[in-house]
Amino acid sequence: MRIHHLNCISSCPLGGKLMDGRTPSIWRRGELCCHCLLVETDRGLVLIDTGFGLSDVTNPASRISSFFLALLSPDFHEEMTAVRQIERLGFRASDVQHILLTHLDFDHAGGLDDFPYATVHMLQQERDYAVLQRTWLDRQRFRPQQWASRSRWKTYRDGDGEAWYGFDCVRDIAGLPPEILFVPLAGHTFGHAGIAIRTPERWLLQAGDAYFYHREMDTSHPWCTPGLRLYQTMMEKDRLARLGNQERLRRLRQAHGSEVTVFCAHDPVEYEQLTGHSLHVPAESYAYRPGRGAEAAWRPQHSS
Repeated sequence: MRIHHLNCISSCPLGGKLMDGRTPSIWRRGELCCHCLLVETDRGLVLIDTGFGLSDVTNPASRISSFFLALLSPDFHEEMTAVRQIERLGFRASDVQHILLTHLDFDHAGGLDDFPYATVHMLQQERDYAVLQRTWLDRQRFRPQQWASRSRWKTYRDGDGEAWYGFDCVRDIAGLPPEILFVPLAGHTFGHAGIAIRTPERWLLQAGDAYFYHREMDTSHPWCTPGLRLYQTMMEKDRLARLGNQERLRRLRQAHGSEVTVFCAHDPVEYEQLTGHSLHVPAESYAYRPGRGAEAAWRPQHSS
């Protein structure tokens, strides 16, 4: 199994340092990554989240709400879409047979239409609540304009499998090897999930938007930037579940940090520590390769 980390178009939110903690000024826009994974398996390519897609780049106003375009100002570059990075790695869009979504927010599902042969997997609760479009914010974040793939969606009920490190999980995902599973992490959305992948050395848990800032996983003094703390509160569907799952992730990292590497979808510090590359570099040859010193790559030092 080979794993590629992709930044599928950064967002540049208002507030600068108040958001990402490292932009020099609060008057400049910050930068948050969109951390997706491409997994080479013996059953074809598997993409974990899609980031923004080609149509988002060419015509963003038709697919993304004006509210989020103004707030996040995505750094649209075609070469940073998942499909273009996958082509850069020597594959075709048709090689992607499966897509697993942590959730259906516009910045995670924007590239679905770029992979017309892929089955799209998600938790049932995510699909059910996203399609209802109950509130104004739901209509801004869940964008049917990005969902030409709906006939290829396959959903799963959480809790339909044995526990994984004390978490409920969904195993036996149709067409996928047993080394890949859903880990329900509700709160940010009702059907939000992490994706766990077993490598020869350890598990990787892409925790999606269960948290946003690396210091939130500090087991003794968890902390988040004021801007991202406000953003998470604005976007949460279930506050108790969200905060409870963050605490469970901290305990997981404390008790099993040698066995499981946890990282979220938007933290640039985690992304650069895992890849050793800038957010702005499209994927090429810096893949996870067993037996070539990769073990060190899964031991990031979460600095402030």
